[in-house]
Amino acid sequence: MAPLVPASSGLPDRPDAVVVDGVAVSRAELFGAATALADRIAGARSVAVRATASLETVVAVLAGLVSGVPVVPVPPDSGPMERAHIFTDSGAELLLEPGGAGAWDDVALPAVPVDVSARSATTYAEPAGDATALVLYTSGTTGAPKGVLLPHAALAADLDALADAWAWTPDDVLVHGLPLFHVHGLVLGVLGALRTGSRVVHTGRPTPGAYAKAGGSLYFGVPTVWSRVTEDPASARALAGARLLVSGSAPLPVPVFDRLRGLTGHAPVERYGMTETLITVSARADGERRPGWVGTPVRGVRTRLAGEDGAPVPADGETVGELQVSGPTLFGGYLNRPDATAESLTADGWFRTGDVAVIAPDGWHRIVGRASTDLIKSGGYRVGAGEVEGALLAHPGVREAAVVGVPHDDLGQEIVAYVVAEGVTGPELASFVAESLSVHKRPRRVVLRETLPRNAMGKVQKKLLADD
Repeated sequence: MAPLVPASSGLPDRPDAVVVDGVAVSRAELFGAATALADRIAGARSVAVRATASLETVVAVLAGLVSGVPVVPVPPDSGPMERAHIFTDSGAELLLEPGGAGAWDDVALPAVPVDVSARSATTYAEPAGDATALVLYTSGTTGAPKGVLLPHAALAADLDALADAWAWTPDDVLVHGLPLFHVHGLVLGVLGALRTGSRVVHTGRPTPGAYAKAGGSLYFGVPTVWSRVTEDPASARALAGARLLVSGSAPLPVPVFDRLRGLTGHAPVERYGMTETLITVSARADGERRPGWVGTPVRGVRTRLAGEDGAPVPADGETVGELQVSGPTLFGGYLNRPDATAESLTADGWFRTGDVAVIAPDGWHRIVGRASTDLIKSGGYRVGAGEVEGALLAHPGVREAAVVGVPHDDLGQEIVAYVVAEGVTGPELASFVAESLSVHKRPRRVVLRETLPRNAMGKVQKKLLADD
């Protein structure tokens, strides 16, 4: 197969082809440094990377792709137990160390410093399409994180499908400030730009001011980023000259969608995916945008809904079912976990996302949430947490909302909302929801909080709320 990320885009190189936190390199310099590092790691079973928001992280990941060595990005803020599990489970033989603040001093792996100024012209054979490019660790609700095997061919297929959906070309300048140890920031936000030939500017941190100054045509962000952008009207208006704003990794609240559209003139594109499937559903650059909906399957991907009994669920825009996915973007399995891999697939090979959704007759998807936390069965009704959260966020006093189902002796589960709000009480919010949704969907309890626990990608960690 052709390389996932070619050393040359076929276009004139630029001295600022890749910029990370203010440090710029040309494409030739980037691949020269990556190849020099590849010379040092070639033949390793796999290598771990302390994936800081740095140019060194980009070089380290590319070194693995060039040499055919699987790369294991590790969050730089991971705790000792988490990273010890990742190192042991992945079988990483080396730690590629960007250096700088936060370096780990409790790691037994041999450390290989990343030198951005090094150069090599060694030629490496292209890895097979089914060879593992990345091992990304994802946490479930129980058990230790599982290593998701992402093949070269799956990454290439997904990036090409997104380039088609978003009209992504070498003329674009992609801007984002997302972590470089997840699909969103690393695969889409770095490898995607390198594959399409567009420039990429990583802002270091995704602040509204940094986004405004970057002058991009294409912007990536998670809902927390876009919410903060809308709270800084001057920075938001500076994005009016962009071509496309893309939101993902968590549902974008409708009020944030509306504020972003009002300030920038752009209705954001929303998309949906998982580490195991990459991005499978998206609105298109040349199509409509529906607040609360994530679009249609990208090129090559098929989706379907299944009930709890496995029977097909109609695509009527109302009936909820588990979303299942098939296509060339699927992972190669869970590392060292054939049991978990088998459990994640249906008898006919479709991936069971564990997310519940509805599909409209025209193919548009709305994600209700995780089956384990966002499909609430209360008093004989099936209630999607996302719908209730949307109703709460429509109240002008509510800034954040997360809804969970809590065990209840009579109802089975009661609907409980955790809310960050000002100038409104819990009972008033419950009544507000009952005015816009069916009464049985109102929260039985509303817990006011100063903050909601979120992970690095801005997703609310509902398990922590449910444990309260």
